[in-house]
Amino acid sequence: MSRGFVKEEDQEEIPMIPPRADLPNGVTNYVTSLGYNNLLAERKSLTIEKESLQTNDEKELRIANNLISAKMQLLNERISTAKIVDLSKQPENEVRFGATVLVKIDNATTIQQFQIVGVDEANIAKGKISFLSPIARMLISKQVGDTTFLNLGKVKRVFKIVAISYS
Repeated sequence: MSRGFVKEEDQEEIPMIPPRADLPNGVTNYVTSLGYNNLLAERKSLTIEKESLQTNDEKELRIANNLISAKMQLLNERISTAKIVDLSKQPENEVRFGATVLVKIDNATTIQQFQIVGVDEANIAKGKISFLSPIARMLISKQVGDTTFLNLGKVKRVFKIVAISYS
């Protein structure tokens, strides 16, 4: 039957699912072990949320269930494609995935810290940047003492690598 013959009040809203962090097609989904554990914890949280749904309204229950199921589907895709990078096997003297990098930007007196992580782990407020970000791409393969540049429009920012660690 065509949707044109369904009563308006019987039509359900299609839930809007916020997209996960962008991971272009064909790009390996690198994660740290902490990032992978966070994905698993998120899945457990969604499972608990779905199991504890309570409402007397059947339509609301269906919509809530559909929303959680859609989030779970996106999450399961990320988990199934995750490739955990063993940070203990990364070269200690070179910036690679998982590195925590201390940098001095331009002539600043303070040191900035960035950890290069997977797209789902990235959180600039915590100093965690996606391995796909311009800053991460610029830092990868550099060593302590190296200087690299990031062009921001007409401004050229200078990044000097002070320290590299993996933890």
